[in-house]
Amino acid sequence: MRSPTMKTVILCGGYGTRIRDVSEDLPKPMIPVGRLPILWHLMKYYSSFGHNDFVLCLGHKGQVIKDFFLNYESNTRDCTITLGSKQEITFHTKHDEHEWKVTLADTGLETMTGGRIAKIKQYVDDETFFLTYGDGLSDINIDALLSCHRKNGKTLTVTGVRPPGRFGEIQADKNGIITEFNEKPQSSGGRISGGFFVCEPKLFDSLPIQDNLVFEDAPMKSLVRNHELALYEHNGFWQCMDTARDWQLLNGLLSDGKAPWKVW
Repeated sequence: MRSPTMKTVILCGGYGTRIRDVSEDLPKPMIPVGRLPILWHLMKYYSSFGHNDFVLCLGHKGQVIKDFFLNYESNTRDCTITLGSKQEITFHTKHDEHEWKVTLADTGLETMTGGRIAKIKQYVDDETFFLTYGDGLSDINIDALLSCHRKNGKTLTVTGVRPPGRFGEIQADKNGIITEFNEKPQSSGGRISGGFFVCEPKLFDSLPIQDNLVFEDAPMKSLVRNHELALYEHNGFWQCMDTARDWQLLNGLLSDGKAPWKVW
């Protein structure tokens, strides 16, 4: 039985300096994968598991994200506009996001990740919630992630992933003929944090409202010391969008019909 809908907090406020060669006018979560922003793909993925209530932590160029959702109908549907003093808009196509609820929270231009999370406490009530970064996609089983979190009973669960390798990998037969070429194979080394967290409300006890508070530093280290940080292991697809090459990879997967996160 699928769990009732939960709130999903998405960090959307960073500068994204390493991907400015793709776009300087958009915040990184709004850089398109295909026709729509990577943020939309991420939200659509959570929504496919029945979680339609989102809290977006805005910062750098946050107004761009606000404008996208304030004008969501015209951004995502075909329409006819009748100009004049009695301007009318007729929408022709439909979308499937009519159940989405999106809270757009300004968490500050220079605020670090921990400070951003602390500032949205009022929007998640006293309930368990999801948390992730607005620049990464995956085929993580959200139901299994939540079950793991509940089984462990800890304050925070982080998804551990094996990052894509930095270089291409080739395999050859005994005659030196290439049998396999992988552009970005999965690393065989240790795991890294892939985001896709599950959080208990008591997480906020570790998050004083400080703009310079880095979530991945003191707060998480404190949870480790207190044995309150659990791991969910994910061995499938995971890809962040830090560089132009990452952006090209995600767009290529989508255009080729091979996007593992596109389950809708």
